[in-house]
Amino acid sequence: MNLEKMALLTQNFNQLIEIQAYTPELKKLWDDFVFEAKNSHFFFKRDYMEYHSDRFQDHSLLFFKNDRLIALFAANIQDKVLYSHQGLSFGGFISSKKMTAQMMLDCFAALRDYAKENAIEKIIYKAIPYIYHREPASEDLYALFINEAKLYRRDSSATIDMSSKLKFQERRRRMIKKAKAENISLQKSDDLAGFWQILKTNLKTKFDVNPVHSLEEIQLLQSRFPENIKLFTASKSDELLAGTLVYENPNVVHTQYLAASVTGKELGALDLLIDYLVNDYYDDKIRYFDFGISNEQGGKYLNQGLMEQKEGFGARVVCHDFYEL
Repeated sequence: MNLEKMALLTQNFNQLIEIQAYTPELKKLWDDFVFEAKNSHFFFKRDYMEYHSDRFQDHSLLFFKNDRLIALFAANIQDKVLYSHQGLSFGGFISSKKMTAQMMLDCFAALRDYAKENAIEKIIYKAIPYIYHREPASEDLYALFINEAKLYRRDSSATIDMSSKLKFQERRRRMIKKAKAENISLQKSDDLAGFWQILKTNLKTKFDVNPVHSLEEIQLLQSRFPENIKLFTASKSDELLAGTLVYENPNVVHTQYLAASVTGKELGALDLLIDYLVNDYYDDKIRYFDFGISNEQGGKYLNQGLMEQKEGFGARVVCHDFYEL
């Protein structure tokens, strides 16, 4: 789209959409909107976003039409670039149930106008994967196309559709059978410290990295969102063998972290735990069980072993898309 045409469109849309930068006084308005939005996640709540406020310069935006809040954009700014918040896995426009295709085009036009007025040279947009849509909410993808945004990164997440589960692979079934013979106990747990020790050891040994969150950060977040952040573990004779920290949303459960000790891997403890969560605990409670991405190097490299493990439980690919505008 040429600049003259875009400028004309922006002038027309500017009469419809008002953008307001987030301030702490708007916290309740923001959080209430997140709760009702049609494509939401609890980590868009301000008490989650602001746990790492020292690392990101927040520049979140609220979009109003006729004085009614219609959309949010969780964002931070750095070097004249406006990012879908870099502290979150994804986060495009968070929309009201009244959002329409034309309204979203209006929002994008207003956003481009806002960017020009505030010397923002580029927008990096991380679309919310469709599994987090409570109802159809891809108006932003159409608007990105109309605005000639460039898809520059695509990550592959592995997800189970709980309404049509696939059969576990033979290897996974064999490990589950082995674990059951070991009388391993499964439980919802508060032992974050014990699990974090196993997790840190695994990540350090395999990749020489630490978890994205420190133990103190995840303890803080769980205290703020106890209904959304839960730890499940597998143990034998009081020895912690494996666990997963899950992020629970109305339609989706996401395994934020998965880890097993050396003994836990040998006994199939994590396989047994996942089998319990998929086929018992969450069986009729959610639509999607998501294991997260298996990529490195900005999506260009597929960690085949990691993906195959997730696919062994019947998971298949859901894409996380990144755009540059």
